[in-house]
Amino acid sequence: MLAADTNLSRGSIRYGRRVIDYTCLPANRKTLEIAVHPDASVVVKVPAGTEVEAVEAKLRKRARWIVRQQDYFQQFNPRTPQRHYIGGETHLYLGKQYQLKVEAGEENKVRLKNGVFEVSCWQKVAPHMTKRLMERWYAEKAAEQFAQSLERCWPGFKRYGCHKPSIVIQRMRKRWGSLSETGTLTLNAELVKAPKECIDYVVIHELCHLKYYNHSPAFYGLLEAQLPEWRALKLRLELTIA
Repeated sequence: MLAADTNLSRGSIRYGRRVIDYTCLPANRKTLEIAVHPDASVVVKVPAGTEVEAVEAKLRKRARWIVRQQDYFQQFNPRTPQRHYIGGETHLYLGKQYQLKVEAGEENKVRLKNGVFEVSCWQKVAPHMTKRLMERWYAEKAAEQFAQSLERCWPGFKRYGCHKPSIVIQRMRKRWGSLSETGTLTLNAELVKAPKECIDYVVIHELCHLKYYNHSPAFYGLLEAQLPEWRALKLRLELTIA
C-alpha cells in the first residue's frame, strides 16, 4: 500500500521485452491518472492509500498506449543538443533553428540576418565569448518578446479588474513561468527560444492565476476559455526546448 504521507514511490512493470519504469505521486483525487512526459517518464497520480497492485494492474492495461507515447516522444531526442558556440551549429530563436557564423571583428556584436546568427568577436574568436554575446542578445530579445506577449494576452483579462503584472526575466531550471502573490510575472529566459504561440501559452497560464491562485478545475476552465488549444501548445513547447 502507498501510505497517505508518501510523497514519491517508484516501480516498474514488463510489457513484452520492454520495461516500463514509473513514478507514483499521491494526489488529492478519486481516480488514478497516468501521464507520459516528453522525456518518456511515466508518472502515475493516485489517491492516497492506493495499493501497488492496483497501480500496476492499471499500468498493464494501458501498457500499449504508454509504449506508443514513449516511442513518439523519443523520436524528438535529443531535442536540444549541447551547444559549443562554434560556427556551423544551430541555435533556436522563437521556435526556429538558425545557423551560427562566428568571426573576428572590430566589435562584439550579434545580429540575426538572412536566417543566420552572425557573431562578431573583437580581436579573437573564442567559444566562451560567443556564448556571452549570444546570452546577452537573447536577454535583450526576451525583454522585447515577453513584453509584446503580455500586450497580446492582457486584453482577455481586463474584465476581471486585476492589475497588469510587471515582468521579471530569470533562468529557471524547472518552470517556464510563475506569478507571485504580489502580481509579478516571472518568465524563464529560455522561453524566448520557443514559438511566439508557446510564449503566449505560458503568459496566459500565469495570468489565469490572477483569478485562481491554484490549479483547480476552475483555473483550467478559465485557461480553456482563454486558450482552447493550450494542451497542444504545451506539448509543442516541451518538444521544442528540452
